[in-house]
Amino acid sequence: MTQTTLPPISRVRHSNGFVFLSGELPLQADGPMPEGIEAQTALTLDRIEATLKTQGLGLDDVVSISAYLTQTSDFAAFNRVYATRFQEPRPVRTTVCSALMLAGALVELTAIAAERA
Repeated sequence: MTQTTLPPISRVRHSNGFVFLSGELPLQADGPMPEGIEAQTALTLDRIEATLKTQGLGLDDVVSISAYLTQTSDFAAFNRVYATRFQEPRPVRTTVCSALMLAGALVELTAIAAERA
């Protein structure tokens, strides 16, 4: 996506002790979108982790994830990658099967993190 094609949204918002991240897609800065749900999930979580780091947070601070998958058949593989990235207590999560706005994307994730005291 170029600067002119970016949607009119905030990537990060702070409110009442929480940090809200906009939907994250498996986009690489220097190349094509990876193929397969495992690679796309890993990259999307890497991007969420990088955004959280700019806010002084990490994946351990995430309290909620909304996951959007384009294929129900990817659910088990998505869960395998997801489970390696979050420790107990894991974030609450909603997972929905839905078409996505970016062609070729198999996953989109939004995250809510708790700010550190």
